[in-house]
Amino acid sequence: MIDVALFGAGRIGTIHAGNLARDAGARLKYVVDPNAKAAQALAERHGAQVATVAQVFADRAVGVVLICSSTDTHADLIKAAAEAGKQIFCEKPVDLDLARARACAETVKKAGVTCLIGFQRRYDPTFSALKARIQKGEIGTPEMLVVTSRDPGAPPIPYIRSSGGIFKDMLIHDFDIFRWILDDEAETVHANASCLVDPAIAETGDADCTAVTIRTKRGRLCQINTSRRAAYGYDQRFEVLGSEGMLQAGNHATEVVASTASAVSRDLPEHFFLERYRAAYANEMAHFFAVLAGREKLRTTIDDGVAALALADAATTSWKEGRIVRLG
Repeated sequence: MIDVALFGAGRIGTIHAGNLARDAGARLKYVVDPNAKAAQALAERHGAQVATVAQVFADRAVGVVLICSSTDTHADLIKAAAEAGKQIFCEKPVDLDLARARACAETVKKAGVTCLIGFQRRYDPTFSALKARIQKGEIGTPEMLVVTSRDPGAPPIPYIRSSGGIFKDMLIHDFDIFRWILDDEAETVHANASCLVDPAIAETGDADCTAVTIRTKRGRLCQINTSRRAAYGYDQRFEVLGSEGMLQAGNHATEVVASTASAVSRDLPEHFFLERYRAAYANEMAHFFAVLAGREKLRTTIDDGVAALALADAATTSWKEGRIVRLG
């Protein structure tokens, strides 16, 4: 039985705590959160204790930490956990600063611990099935990827101010999808952005709609379009064009189609990311503990987190400076 400490009792911490409870080989021992009421409620739900950061790292019985706290805490907690010899699950991003993220990766490697970064889209059943079919050669050589990523609404302005910007907060998932699906690295990034949803977002120095074009080192192309507003629901889909065909991954919705005298229609996609990726979060946590048990090989490493952040940095620079950015 592995004792686990959870940092962050918010919505994503709550999701991960619930999925952790399904693993017979793991037990939630501690919950850590500045919000004492939230920490206590989540701890009581899972038979855990509320603790401090110091208590967690002083307890040698804790073998795993789940870092689901605010982004500004990630790097310090990863470093402390690695140096304490604890296995790590951490939500994206590693940090908002690329140099700090790279330093974290070095600490993890030096300590020799497992560190899975939470890019849950890789564990979505539809996306995973598409990736497997690419690997089997169904569409030949992938040549172009088109990603559509749209939220049903923008987050609160206080969140926007501390998010690191749309490229690091929202598109970091799309950058990871790009690397995973095409199995390639970016050579150049050209990003453009506008504020079309809420003028208050522009006042923070951020944007709410983006268009990104990536050329890979092998000459493949990727286009990513994003928006903080999709009135019809959470819009997450992509298509891969290959030398022998195309594969598409669409939105999740019911299979009900209504046919009447006035129209033929189908239901709207799911409205929020916690609904859309419910299965992905469960699969991701199951995979993490399967890795620790030696049954599976780690799929999303801290290096993947650093690589996605480097793309977000490049895209931000491209937009701010109005130029194509070449990566090393």
